[in-house]
Amino acid sequence: MVYSSSSIRAFGSLLCRISNGVYLKPHHSCTLRSVFLLSWNFSSSSWYSSSDIKVLPLELQSSNSVRKIWTSSHLCMGRRSCKIAGRKTAQDLKKAKLYSKIGKEIVSAVKKGGPSPISNTALAALIEKVKELDIPKDIVDRNVKRASEKGQEAFIEKIYEVYGYGGVGIIIEVLTDKVNRSVAAVREVVKDNGGKMADPGSIMFKFQRARVANVKVTDVDRDQLLTIALDAGAEDIIEPSMDEYDTEADSSERVYKVVSSAENYPVILSKLQEEGIKFKPDNGSELLPTTPIEVDDEAMELNKELMSKLLELDDVDAVYTDQKY
Repeated sequence: MVYSSSSIRAFGSLLCRISNGVYLKPHHSCTLRSVFLLSWNFSSSSWYSSSDIKVLPLELQSSNSVRKIWTSSHLCMGRRSCKIAGRKTAQDLKKAKLYSKIGKEIVSAVKKGGPSPISNTALAALIEKVKELDIPKDIVDRNVKRASEKGQEAFIEKIYEVYGYGGVGIIIEVLTDKVNRSVAAVREVVKDNGGKMADPGSIMFKFQRARVANVKVTDVDRDQLLTIALDAGAEDIIEPSMDEYDTEADSSERVYKVVSSAENYPVILSKLQEEGIKFKPDNGSELLPTTPIEVDDEAMELNKELMSKLLELDDVDAVYTDQKY
């Protein structure tokens, strides 16, 4: 029997989830193109563990040879522990992506209008954004200097569209100084993780671009926020999904998304500030799905893995999906 690469990844994901009752997320993935048998070798000589990592061999048997690939993943003692570790990783990555995007925007602004915010209005606006988002000032200084370095090119915005598992659409926002490098890297990750590149426009129409103010659920009463935001002209309030395994820390990270048009966004922020409601502004805009798609747990995990790998790419600034959580 011949197995497709996506079937193999799905089967591997299932094996990881049921192993010893421990949730394991594969650290590396590979594409297999031959007829083979899968077997796990659990002999004491080939199983290693520490407080953080488990390592085990995966044997691939074909008609000609046997290959042994060592895989590793972080050890999570139960779903709740995994959620805590995953949340911290996501927070760190989100912050790194924000700093990276702002840095690239500063380089582009300096390339076009010079290093002085007095004469360069685009740079001045970025400096104000840095203050609003509470980004360290050295991010500005470092990237203004970077823009003057020999060989440093201006950054170009690109958008790639991808089909994920279960009919899910994925949008990838890229800001790059080497377009060929970025598209090659995105294509490789998409292919290796079971996705498919889509034609321009085939997925984007499922999203709307909007301005968003993020308000933590622990910082405001839901009904109060609805009344204040809608009276100020908000187009929608998106409530976060809840999970039976949520801890108090999980809840503290969940946010209401106050959706607004670009024109009315300053009014929304002013009203929230006036009412003493803490919020975090977006970084320009966000893409929101018009009709979220519900998929099974297996497809959801595979799509998360694909998006996680995409976000690891230096040129990728944001990844959006219409997958329902």
